This record gives sequence, structure tokens and C-alpha cells, in this order.
Amino acid sequence: MIKKHMYHLAIILTLLSYQSLVYAQDVVRKNYAYFSLEPDIVTNYLGSSAKNLGFIRVTIELMLEDAEFLEAAEHHSPLMRAATIEVFGSQREEKVRSLSGREEIRQDCLKKLRVLMLRETGFEMVKDVIFTKYLYHQS
Repeated sequence: MIKKHMYHLAIILTLLSYQSLVYAQDVVRKNYAYFSLEPDIVTNYLGSSAKNLGFIRVTIELMLEDAEFLEAAEHHSPLMRAATIEVFGSQREEKVRSLSGREEIRQDCLKKLRVLMLRETGFEMVKDVIFTKYLYHQS
């Protein structure tokens, strides 16, 4: 009986040590980099009526998966700016003004930029989108 328990314990310890070894190999330090879409993005969004357009000014920082992607981000920055302007230009006032809407817009920008960069470079490149300035005005 004791031999049986020792055998099971040995198997469990072997599996746990193997799992920790595999996990240790998977944990690789990421070399994230940040890239600013400059200058600030200033564009219109859809107001509450056809007569009213609002405008928004946003400063966007992109968190890149690796510093190796900085050159590609610089090269494709006009395309990435156009994509984010397109996302903002299609938003309604309620979404632009609410915190939950702002988060949805941020996620939309992230998804669009990942798809765009995957198509252009073969890599998604963009880990996250950060709005460091977010100002809106309704006229």
C-alpha cells in the first residue's frame, strides 16, 4: 500500500516539475515599445442631429508587441491614423461622451489596427491602444 502511494506521489511530482519547466520556458520577457500617432487626431463625430456635428481631439499611444516593430509602425503611421480617424468619424455623440462608449471606441481602434497591420506586415504588432488625451465638443 505504501509503495503504491509512493509511486503515485513520484508520478505527481514528476508531472509538476515538468509543468514548471515548460512554464518557465514560456515566460519570456516581452520587449514592448510605445509609438505615438502624431499629431493629435482631430475629427468630427455624428452629433445628436444632422445639423450638429461634434469634434473630438485624441492623443493616441500604441503599445507595440516588440520594439522591432517601431520602424514598421513609423512607416505605416499614415495608414494607422486614417484607420483611427475612420473609427472616430463613424461614432455617435452618446458613445463619444460616455466612459463605456470610449472603451468600446478604444477596442474598435485596437481591432481595426491589428487587422490592418496583419494585412500589411504579417504581424498584428499592436498590443494595446491608449488614449492619453480625449477631448470632445458638441456645437
